[in-house]
Amino acid sequence: MTDRPLTLMAVHAHPDDEATGTGGVLARYAAEGIRTVLVTCTDGGCGDGPGGVKPGDPGHDPAAVALMRRQELQESCDVLKVSDLEMLDYADSGMMGWPTNDAPGSFWQTPVQEGAARLAELMRHYRPDVVVTYDENGFYGHPDHIQAHRITMAALEMTELAPKVYWTTMPRSGMRRFGEIMREFHPDMPEPDPAEAAAMAEIGLPDDEISTWVDTTAFSGQKFDSLAAHASQGENIFFLKMGKERFGELMGVETFVRVQDTTDAAIPENDLFAGLR
Repeated sequence: MTDRPLTLMAVHAHPDDEATGTGGVLARYAAEGIRTVLVTCTDGGCGDGPGGVKPGDPGHDPAAVALMRRQELQESCDVLKVSDLEMLDYADSGMMGWPTNDAPGSFWQTPVQEGAARLAELMRHYRPDVVVTYDENGFYGHPDHIQAHRITMAALEMTELAPKVYWTTMPRSGMRRFGEIMREFHPDMPEPDPAEAAAMAEIGLPDDEISTWVDTTAFSGQKFDSLAAHASQGENIFFLKMGKERFGELMGVETFVRVQDTTDAAIPENDLFAGLR
């Protein structure tokens, strides 16, 4: 036995990513006395600037955006009661295909082993019992999400640790429900072209392939507030438009795929720490 607290480490790409897929578990486990460590890999400099100015447009200052988003990230962490925030501060690579993908110093251009070595150092320091990140496609193909996945899995190989490891996902049933709500709020939204619709249909997993369903309904208000803390990106955060009640209905369960485990906890499971307490 040890006095070291159980520890959850979530590895995310940008400021605000922590809220969308893991805000509920970060808040829930913090409330249960578990140490929660958030590692944010990039500075978010490819986000919207003041007034909604877009990357590449006149007046968009990535350094100023990064500073603003760091402050918003700290506010989000305060809302979620995150114990420890660690920032790797790589330059935001932007969406797939943007010129910023190729910029020197961008996360996408960073050698995986370099980023993994830095993350492995944090893992050795915090010794997480559970690690959460994205799948190999970064959930939807964002280069920084893919890179976060790569450095996380490589970092785990560099350490002697054997935590439970999870990748965030969404059930296909939930994705369909999300599409219905999108059309409810945007009735004039055009139907996606067939290629886009096919790509959307591949996001997430069939419900029966999801190993872990964590009920975070009681913490959906905190999750909503943590998203709202990222006010500069509000135009891009659709969930804020639906209000807290509808948000809680849609986002009250967070889902994961367990990809590494030494506990033999039965699946499907309803707790990332099943078998550890």
